Amino acid sequence: MIGLDKNVHDFAIRLLLAHGKTIEFYGPADITRETTGAIVNAANSSLLGGGGVDGAIHKAGGPAILAECRQIVNRIGRLPAGKAVITTGGRLRAKYVIHTVGPVYHGGNRDEAKTLASCHRESIRLADQHGLDSLAFPAISTGAFGYPVSDAAPIAVSSAITELSSVPHVLKVRFVLFDIPTLRAYVRAAEKLSHSNTVPPFQIEKGS
Repeated sequence: MIGLDKNVHDFAIRLLLAHGKTIEFYGPADITRETTGAIVNAANSSLLGGGGVDGAIHKAGGPAILAECRQIVNRIGRLPAGKAVITTGGRLRAKYVIHTVGPVYHGGNRDEAKTLASCHRESIRLADQHGLDSLAFPAISTGAFGYPVSDAAPIAVSSAITELSSVPHVLKVRFVLFDIPTLRAYVRAAEKLSHSNTVPPFQIEKGS
């Protein structure tokens, strides 16, 4: 963690994929402090800011982010759930913000899982198209949108592993999670996936 002993890892676990690619799980933490090429904003369809991660990113990044969001809205209208767009990072340490709209949870019967997976795939794809080597995700849809963390985590992790394995430029994904229960849910999801054949193979390295 920032400001701590340099020998202390800043991740709980790290997944080691082929070709030197990694996925890290970190928390409790503030995603607005990330130095990855982009951070992902759990936005709403209006792209005009809101609460939670969305509000924190706009507050930390300043008015340049909202100005570019307004330009995007003028071009495309509301951003559909599962899609992603990119703006400047403004005053953030990250150069870019990738805005994606997660699904509102309705019991899992309205393709929420498919939409949540699309959020992660589209965000990684967009970062790759802009030549970025890293990006950081929050726990999309698990706040005000009501997605149970235990259900969201396996979808987020599996879609990130699959998409990261297929793109040429992005080398690192970080899940920057707000609290310990969320971090534990994502770590459990990764550990279970390591024993499955549903995603490209990876090894697990534990932090200390």
